[in-house]
Order: sequence, then structure tokens, then C-alpha cells
Amino acid sequence: MGWLIYRIAAAVLAMLAGGWVGAVVGRSTDAPIMSVLVGGAVGIAALVTWDGLRGQALMEWLRGAQDADAPRSAGFWGELAYRAERSVRLLERSVAQEQTRLSQFLSAIEASPNGVLLLDAGDHIEWCNSVAADHFGLDPLRDRRQRVTNLVRAPAFVSHLQSGQWGEAVVVPAPRGKGLLSVLIRAYGDEQKLVLSLDVTEREQSDAMKRDFVANVSHEIRTPLTVLAGYIETMSQVPLTEVERRRALGLMGQQAARMQTLVNDLLTLATLEGSPRPSPDRWVSVARLFAQAEADATALSQGRHRISFTGDDAAQLAGSESELASAIANLVNNAVRYTQVDGQVDVTWGLLPDGGGEISVSDTGIGIAREHLPRLAERFYRVDGSRSRDTGGTGLGLSIVKHVVQRHGGELDIQSEPGKGSNFRLLFPAARVRYLEPAPDPRHPTIAAS
Repeated sequence: MGWLIYRIAAAVLAMLAGGWVGAVVGRSTDAPIMSVLVGGAVGIAALVTWDGLRGQALMEWLRGAQDADAPRSAGFWGELAYRAERSVRLLERSVAQEQTRLSQFLSAIEASPNGVLLLDAGDHIEWCNSVAADHFGLDPLRDRRQRVTNLVRAPAFVSHLQSGQWGEAVVVPAPRGKGLLSVLIRAYGDEQKLVLSLDVTEREQSDAMKRDFVANVSHEIRTPLTVLAGYIETMSQVPLTEVERRRALGLMGQQAARMQTLVNDLLTLATLEGSPRPSPDRWVSVARLFAQAEADATALSQGRHRISFTGDDAAQLAGSESELASAIANLVNNAVRYTQVDGQVDVTWGLLPDGGGEISVSDTGIGIAREHLPRLAERFYRVDGSRSRDTGGTGLGLSIVKHVVQRHGGELDIQSEPGKGSNFRLLFPAARVRYLEPAPDPRHPTIAAS
């Protein structure tokens, strides 16, 4: 109430002051009372004018950006200006805090591995993060306020969005053929929608590979089991001659051995996938690895092929001797199996330009068509299934080789052409290659020369 008393007092004083001035002036006139009244009115008018100018200054400040301080004065307008400025500053701080929280929230959503898409009641895009933009082929800025079904025309997505049945996530093909998306829709607010997307291409591929793996294992085991069961039933019900009995037992032994090989390969793969990488400080002689592989290849070939091993007695590889020996043996045995009689198989050790090492297994065999090369290391993949079974293969050899070389930090490179043979290379990084002292390291010719 202090400002009201002040304003009443100011009005009274202005009226009295004006009346006094009017009385002084009215002494020289014939109407002293009228002069007093006019003077009082002038005083009030002057006060109102001054008051209006102060109010106008405050109004101009309120209509502007309020960047500068409010007009400073005493009395009613000074109090009003102070309170208005304080309210404006408090509102500005509150808005800034909310903007900061919103920015942090959006940054958190932006960092999410899931796509986040916000739609209004009319399915117009209100906001989306970069992951959702990549999933659905959108532009986060340009496509804002656009109807999502005009931009994402995948029938499965449009049908699910318009169905209103959003209890569970659905897997739909990603627009532009980029794979598969798991899409989950939730309603919120005033008929708005939250669309969450997740790229499940790799997961679906992994599930498909697992299903194929189980199906292939079942198929591979079923065939020899059928043969064994058939011969067992025959031997138990039909009297056989000694020759027939021996033939049946021989075939049963072959099928049992085939199953044993398959089980061993499966166990090897499981061990490779479930164990840590081989230690980088356990060194294996390349010459010893070659000696083991040469003995196996010679026994398998039985003199029907020309087999050559060219190694380096000083070269060593860091890793698991059993795994490396298994990988080399698989490649060499394959080369022997798929090379015609009198064909050539060459196994060599060499250095790579970056200091790494390579083990190359080349042959003059039947070769492989280009379209099969990318899938050769897949489990149970066969270029010709009947041919692989005839040679005793399980379809897991190259998968084992690929796992072994990758566990040693390297890679498997395959080059082949039908009718011209094949070349399989195991490429190892420089960190897993060394030369046994005091033999010189060919990667450091300067040191060797000194």
C-alpha cells in the first residue's frame, strides 16, 4: 500500500502547488479563486503527464526484447518496473534451463543405438534421431512435419503403422533394401506415436545360419546312420556269406569313420569359437608345421601327385601349434583330394610387403568358379556336394581354416579358376612372425648385413 499513499500524497502536493502558483498569479486579476482552481488543475495535469511518460517508458521496455535493464525510477512505476524485470529474468532462466534439459534429453536419444521417431496425431514427423533417419532413409531437418507414410512407403511398415495393433514389435524390410528392422510403436500424449527401430539384419542372419547349421548337421549325420541301420537290420535278419559280411562291415566302418570325422570337426569348431585367442608369445617353427603336413599329404596321395614344400628353417609363427597344423593340413589335404593324378601341389612360405608372413597352398586341380569363392568358408557349403562326400570331406574344413587364421590375427585369401587350379593363402600379421636367431631376419637387411 506504500505506493498508493505515495501517489495520493503526490497528487495532493501537485494540486496544492498548482493552487499556490495560481493564487500568486491571481492577485493581479479579478478572479483569484478561478486562478487557484486553474493552478491546481495545471499541477495535477503536470503530475499526470510526468506519470504517463514514466509509464510509456516501461511499456516500451516491455514491448522490446528486454535485453537492457528496465527504466529506473522511484514510486509506483519504479516498483512495477522492478517486479516486471525480475519476472522476465526468472522466466528467461527457466526457459534456458528447460532448453538445456531438452537438449540433453535429445542428445541422449541421439546417442541411442535405436532409431527414435516421434509422430503427431496425423502421422507427421515431429522429430527423429540420426539412427532412425538412417533406418528409414529420412532427412532429420528437411522431412520434419512431413507425413511419414509419404516418405517411408515400405508396405509392411505402412500396414503395421495404420493397423493400430502395436502390442509387439514386428520385423519389416528396411526401405531401400538395407536389411531388416524391428519396429515397435507406442502411443503417447494426444494421439501421438513413438516409433522405435532396431537393425536386426545380423541377428536374423545369425539365426538363419544357426537353423541351417542344425539342418546340415542333421542331414550329414542322418545319411551314415541310415546306412548303418540298414546294414545292421540286414545282418540281423538275412544270413550273409563271409564275403558279404566283410563287405557290409567295411561299409559300416566307413560310415562310422565319417560320423567320427564330422563330430571331431564340430568339436574343433566349437573349441575355436569358445576359447581365447592363441598367445602371441608362443612360437612355432614353420618348418615343423610343414613337415607334419607333408607326411599327411604323402600318405593321402600315395605317390599319385607331385608334392613340393618350400619353407624356411628359421621362420616362426606365434600361436597354437595344433590349430596352425590343422589349418595347413586341411588346405593341403583338400589340394590333394581335388587334384587329378600326376597333378602338382605346392606349399610355400613367404614374406609380405608389410613384414607379415604367408603360407600358400596351390594346386593344378579342377578349380572353383568365381561365384562360389565368397562362400567357400561357410559351414557345410559345398561347390558339389556329391563330389565332396566322395572325397571324404565334411564341409567344415575351410570353416576351421578361416577360424584359425582369424584367431591368429590374419585372413584367408582364395584365388581359383575352373580348370586352372586354386591358390589358398594364410596371411599372418608382422607381429606374429619372427626369425630364429642367429639366423638373419630378411625383413631387416641392414641389420643382417651388419
